[in-house]
Amino acid sequence: MSTVRAPAIVVTELSRSYGSLLALDRVSFTVEVGQIVALLGPNGAGKTTAVEILEGYRHRDGGQVSVLGFDPATGGRSYRERIGIVLQTAGFEEEFTVGELLRLQVSLYPRRLDPDELAGLVGLGDRRRTRVKALSGGQRRRLDLALGLAGSPDLLFLDEPTTGFDPAARHHAWELIARLRELGTTILLTTHYLEEAERLADRVAVLRAGRLVAWGTPGELEDRCGLPSRLSFRLPAGLTADRLPELSGTRTVDGARVVIHTHRALADTRLLTQWATAHALDLPALTLTPPGLEAAYLSLTGEPTDDDR
Repeated sequence: MSTVRAPAIVVTELSRSYGSLLALDRVSFTVEVGQIVALLGPNGAGKTTAVEILEGYRHRDGGQVSVLGFDPATGGRSYRERIGIVLQTAGFEEEFTVGELLRLQVSLYPRRLDPDELAGLVGLGDRRRTRVKALSGGQRRRLDLALGLAGSPDLLFLDEPTTGFDPAARHHAWELIARLRELGTTILLTTHYLEEAERLADRVAVLRAGRLVAWGTPGELEDRCGLPSRLSFRLPAGLTADRLPELSGTRTVDGARVVIHTHRALADTRLLTQWATAHALDLPALTLTPPGLEAAYLSLTGEPTDDDR
């Protein structure tokens, strides 16, 4: 007989104001156990306020919140022992070595990961004897992540986890986050890297001016916005754009580069390639790109505001 697990996070009609400023306006969403959810929005959208309420660091004005079966406002130590938090910026005792700091952090939790295994997990296995003050910016972010995982959390809050990473380190972090999901860890992620959200998230929540304006998989958000695909190529030498077949959508020509934004991607691609084949032409760098999460996000949020709530 199968057992239905309760959701990891249930947020219902969550509201919070700062004076006359409404930071969260009746926000509701549910995160299932083992999911990665990306919370997105421009500065001032209410992301920080929402996450701090879920973490138990800020009180709400209205609505209901359940995280791992706890109300974060009253969950106390029992709640904090089951979550991990990786802030965007954190301070360290500079004279500690990586190994010393990890052993100290692990000792604070009833459920503990082995400090050496933890160092290896985040790519700091060869830096265990290195003092924190000697670490690079990217290595410090890896240490942030390791400290957040020290108590083997059921739920991990990640705030801009790959800020300061080079591309190779960022991909390593993505692999680690995906592995944590496979192990059953639920992850709430805030990020300004839309590629990161598209790569990792099972669900995406988009906030704008304190309201939840979209919720779903990255693909569902892209479909909802109904944005055109991008068909691009370079013109062969000696060919001008006016000789191209009539395609739907809007056409932009920049030197030899042609970009067509189309809602009839398959039909236009077929027409273009058939035309090129009939004229024995090659279309260098021919690509067809779907709109993607970034385009959907910009469509849903419009211009960002200046202040983060």
